[in-house]
Amino acid sequence: MTYKEALKSSTAGVEADPLRADFRKFMWLVWKYINLPNPTAAQYDIARFLQTGPNKICIEAFRGIGKSFVTSAFVLWVLYCNPQMKIMVVSASKNRADNFVTFTMQLIQLIPELHHLKPKPNQRSSRVEFDVGPAEPDQTPSVFAKGIDSQLTGGRADIIVSDDVEVWNNSQTVAARDMLIEKTREYSAILKPLAHARIIYLGTPQTEDSIYNKLAETFTKRIWPSQVPTKEERPGYGDDLAPMVEAMYEQGLYGQPVDPERFDLDELIDRRSEYGAAGYQLQFMLNTKLSDEEKYPLKLKNLVVMPVPPQKAPYDVHWLPNPDRHLKDLPLYGMAGDKYYAAAGHSAQWENYQHRVMAIDPSGRGKDETGYAVGFMLASNIWVPQAGGLQGGYDPETLDELVRIAKVHKVQTIVIESNFGDGMFGKLLEPVLLRAGVYAEIVEVRSNTMKEMRILDILEPVISQHRLIVDPSVIEDDHNTIQVYEGLVRSHKSLFHQMTHICRMKDALRHDDRVDALAMLVGHFVELMNQDARKTASTVHEEAMRAEIAKLHLSPLNKHFGTHRVTWGGKSGLI
Repeated sequence: MTYKEALKSSTAGVEADPLRADFRKFMWLVWKYINLPNPTAAQYDIARFLQTGPNKICIEAFRGIGKSFVTSAFVLWVLYCNPQMKIMVVSASKNRADNFVTFTMQLIQLIPELHHLKPKPNQRSSRVEFDVGPAEPDQTPSVFAKGIDSQLTGGRADIIVSDDVEVWNNSQTVAARDMLIEKTREYSAILKPLAHARIIYLGTPQTEDSIYNKLAETFTKRIWPSQVPTKEERPGYGDDLAPMVEAMYEQGLYGQPVDPERFDLDELIDRRSEYGAAGYQLQFMLNTKLSDEEKYPLKLKNLVVMPVPPQKAPYDVHWLPNPDRHLKDLPLYGMAGDKYYAAAGHSAQWENYQHRVMAIDPSGRGKDETGYAVGFMLASNIWVPQAGGLQGGYDPETLDELVRIAKVHKVQTIVIESNFGDGMFGKLLEPVLLRAGVYAEIVEVRSNTMKEMRILDILEPVISQHRLIVDPSVIEDDHNTIQVYEGLVRSHKSLFHQMTHICRMKDALRHDDRVDALAMLVGHFVELMNQDARKTASTVHEEAMRAEIAKLHLSPLNKHFGTHRVTWGGKSGLI
């Protein structure tokens, strides 16, 4: 018996039911009862693949398209067609799998056409598992939930729905991905040895080395990206692009939204800005074959290079990568073709910096440097007057130099990575600060996430939006201070080499001390970054104009003028 025959087995001798014949009609009904708009074309396309696809499928669809909702409705449709089916739902966390099952149970309670599926008093009925009313007694519930880290074996299923088992936390290292693949291999021990048994993967790739790229050749994959691929992006999808997206591509609709009813182009542009180029390619375009342009997202050209004023700065700085702005004399440690560009201008309003911070990534006594970065915040921009690395770790010379730098730039807060030495560095630095008369607050931070991901998640949105302004001396000093190292190591010590060569892979860099300190600095300012520079500049300008007008009203000249009522255009008022 095939999968489709198994679904139809319970309808033998019964008048044809359009809801059984076409899952899309069933899904439309479910959407109406939960007060959703009509399913979109992309959702209907996923529904068609769920109903007519082979027994082993993988659905990759961008975040927010509603693939879990569609599949929850599909689970109900399967039970509506054949109440004897057994379905296991597996997610990265047990709680997410439970929510999938709970939502499915709620739909049975809500939709009148499904009331006959309500569990009977003597059947299982909970948020983690339930039986449907017509189901015959069995050790296995009709629908049950499992977390990928839980004990999967012990039950049998006709259909396994593997819903987003790959998430950021369990896929960031090769070992973690290998372990995840081993766990998913247990599906074969749970699946009933029947012709209609199915495995359905739902997912969004989290890394270039996604487990969805390593599924057996027996699986058929379909991909629904957020936008129609361009000619350059199209080869990355191979034969896996969903037919409806392929048709849009053949019509030349490159870059157009695949599901414009849910995400129009403006919304997708906002998401790209939020996630960064590489994150957007993975989470929304579902393209795991990133080019160097997306793989290494931090570019020198996106920096604004401008002398950093010591006390006040303009609220808004303009970025324009025109050839006449190209700074040819600065040393380059970026990718081929990458360049520095000078600021193209700035607003007329200047103000004192809001906060001054120094970030330090301490070193032990090995080959690593103690990385540091100094930054000033004004509106939504971060100004970097000095950054680099020092040989040494806890020795007095290193501590004295860091304190000297903090004093020169009148630093108010010092952020220190406390992972190494369990906060010892801060304790050693405190008395040196006091002796030098530097009364800065020390803030210790600790990170438990993958370093490369953390650095990119912090720096990419800020640099890509041209909010990081770097003094030319930072670039020159970076070049000068790495000359003490031997040739093979020298470039790897550069802040700007580290910045432009980091990617979302573990151990992507040989050395990362300087770029890590820069990320710590920017990360400390993140909460202040929600201010809009242009809006702030406009507000300051308006306040200045109001102050000037107030001065005119207080001028002695005004004593010669009284208050008069005038009429103009049918209206009157006092002047």
